[in-house]
This record gives sequence, C-alpha cells and structure tokens, in this order.
Amino acid sequence: MNRTRDIMALTCLIFLILSKFEMASGKVLEETYQKWVQYKEDCVKMILNDPLPQVGFFCNRTFDKYACWPDTPAFSEVNISCPFYLPWYDKVSQGVVRRRCGSDGHWERDDSGQVWRDMSQCEEEKEVTSQELWFKQLMVSFRMLYTVGYSLSLFMLITALIVLLSFRKLHCFRNYIHANLFLSFILRAVSVIVKDTMLERHWGREIMKQTDVREILSHQAAIGCRIAQLMMQYCVLANQSWFFGEAIYLYSVLIASVFMDNNKYLRYILLGWGTPLLFVVPWVVMKLLKENKECWALNENMGYWWIIRFPILLASLINFLIFMKILKVIFSKLRASNQTGYPDYKLRLAKATLTLIPLFGIHEIIFIFATDEQTTGVLRYTKVFFTLFLNSFQGFLVAVLYCYANKEVRTELRRKLGNWRIKAETVCCGK
Repeated sequence: MNRTRDIMALTCLIFLILSKFEMASGKVLEETYQKWVQYKEDCVKMILNDPLPQVGFFCNRTFDKYACWPDTPAFSEVNISCPFYLPWYDKVSQGVVRRRCGSDGHWERDDSGQVWRDMSQCEEEKEVTSQELWFKQLMVSFRMLYTVGYSLSLFMLITALIVLLSFRKLHCFRNYIHANLFLSFILRAVSVIVKDTMLERHWGREIMKQTDVREILSHQAAIGCRIAQLMMQYCVLANQSWFFGEAIYLYSVLIASVFMDNNKYLRYILLGWGTPLLFVVPWVVMKLLKENKECWALNENMGYWWIIRFPILLASLINFLIFMKILKVIFSKLRASNQTGYPDYKLRLAKATLTLIPLFGIHEIIFIFATDEQTTGVLRYTKVFFTLFLNSFQGFLVAVLYCYANKEVRTELRRKLGNWRIKAETVCCGK
C-alpha cells in the first residue's frame, strides 16, 4: 500500500520536473525515483521525531511530494533548500523553495485553492533546456538516418542472399562466405531495429498514470530490452567476425594458405558465428553482476564495455593490415600485366581499393583511436554521424558490389530470366 502511494506521488513529481519534455529519460527517471524515496524517508523521520513548538500558532510540518516543510510560526515565510533529488540539483543547490504560513496557522493558498509555493529558484535554466532539446532533436535525426540505412540495407541484403542461394551455379566457397556476411548484416540490421523498438517501448512511453511508472521501473519490464541489447551486441560482433573471415579468405587466395584444408568451411563458421560468444558471454556476466540496471544500454564502467569494443578494434586493425598487403599484391600484379599504360592499371587499382573497403570494414579504422571517452563536442557528433551512416548503409553497398554488380551473378540472372521468358512464351503461345 505504501509502495502504491509512493508511485502515485512520484507520478505527480515526474509531471512537475519533466513537464517540458514529451518523454522522460530512463536513467533520469530511475535515479530521480531512488533519490526521491530517500528524501521522503528523511522527511518522514523529521516529522515523527522532531519536537513540537511549545507556544503560539504555527503551520504543521508536512511533505507535499516536492519538499519537506518544518513547523513554521504563523505570519512568517520559510525557505527550504532545493530538493537534492532534482536531476539538475548541482546547478540549483544554492537556491531555495518558499512557503508562507498565515496568521491563522494554516499554509497560505493561491487563487486556485492550492497551497502557495515558490520554487522558481529550483527550476532548470532555460538555456540548458534549449541545449538539451537541440541535442534530443539531433539524436532523433541520427536515428532516422540509420533507421533508413538499415531498412534499405535489409531489403537489398535479403534479396541478394536469396539470389546467391537460389542459383546452383553461384554455389561456391567464395559465395558461401559472402552469404554468411550478408546474413550477419541482416541480423545486425534486425537486431538494431528491434533494440530501438524495445528501448522505445521500455523508456519512451509517456507517463500518463501511476501504473506507467510502476511498469517502467519494474525488473520484468527490462528483461525484453536487455535480451534485445544482448542480441544486438552478438550480431555486431558476428558481423565484424565475418569481415575478418572475408579478409582471411582473400589473403588465402592471393598470398598464403589459411584455413585451406578439408574442414575449411567449418573453421570459417566457427570464426564467424562462434568467436562472438567468447566476448558476449563475459560481457553479459559482468552486466548481471556489476551493472544490472535498466536495459544495459549505458556503460557506467567503461572497462566492461571494452569486452565488446576490444575484439572489434583488434579485428579492424588486422583487417587494415591485410587490406594493405592485398593492395600491394594487386598493385604488383596489375603493373606486371599492364599492356595499355599507367593510367589503366591505376584506375583498376582504385576500383579494387574501393571495392575492398566495405568488404573488410576498413571505415572502422577512421575513428579507431577516437574513443567515446576522449571525444566531445563537434568531434563526438561527427564521429557519431559517420559511424551511424557508414554502418547502416554498409550492408546496402556490400550487397550491390558483391551481388548485383557482380558479372557472374548478372550473367546467371540474365540466363535465368531468358529461360523463364522462353518458358512463359511457350505456355502462353503454345509454341
């Protein structure tokens, strides 16, 4: 019963301190609630334990769900420090909230009949609010950008995967690796979209009644978005692992034999789909034991986040070294076989370079040393924009380059379309 009253009081509080936003931040909501409960308990102890005034009229001590008020002599004004549970308390810690006690020993009321209270010194600065609103709009724009990118990539990758698996002449070891890379892109896109949906469902709902607050703060409500977060981290690592697999395969073909035995395909499968488990499982364990909060979307201890980040950065560095080695081999072979002059093989080398960049995930190297802890301001926004843009549209680019623009695939598609056209004319015209 007490819990229900607390929830109802918190609902009023949320409307009060977050009324300028359409939706409350999950982290702010949870921390505000915990601090508010502590503030309320301290106030109740004061109400129960402090001695009563001995003489004269006075307004009774009370907790109005916002601030804790002591006994106040009649015909006087009382100033109370801004409540410490406010999310912006550090900026208003010197401010006060005020009440007036009337001559009859009752708290003064305003024209609407509510107890008068002046909390202007405890409100968040308008300048800060406008900055937060700008940041929110920027994040919404970024989310729209990568949602479009992942959706477009998802469509192109699914159709490309169907093409590779449907035509028997396209069944070869190289295309099997491409197919797994396409599948990892598909799972990554789906997991990102599902994760965003779960986070929106968990933290993004509007607070309309006390049951909404109870549901948001419940442990059961966080399970779904934690699973979505887990799957997204696995799919991202699997995608990076298949980048690594593509690099190893091309390195094996052009330079040295790696994984080139009777069980070579099994080795690639273990590398692409098994390796991520070696890092995701420890990350989940640390989250459960040390940071089992909200939807696991925040990284209070960046050391745990390095469990996921380290293999991505390591694979990106190795892929970049393999990329440079392969380019050197391609450059040597093109120059050796060049028959039409320097500009031709230079153009072919540029084409090969641009083709390999999305296949190996080389773009990851751009911000590899600009970590989240080190970037702020414009650099951070720039990094976020390019990372989200490149990651979301990369699947689209890979599908185009290694399926739709591939000469072997186009030849097979034309042959199949020709056969279907002939069969259709035969059925239609009776030839």
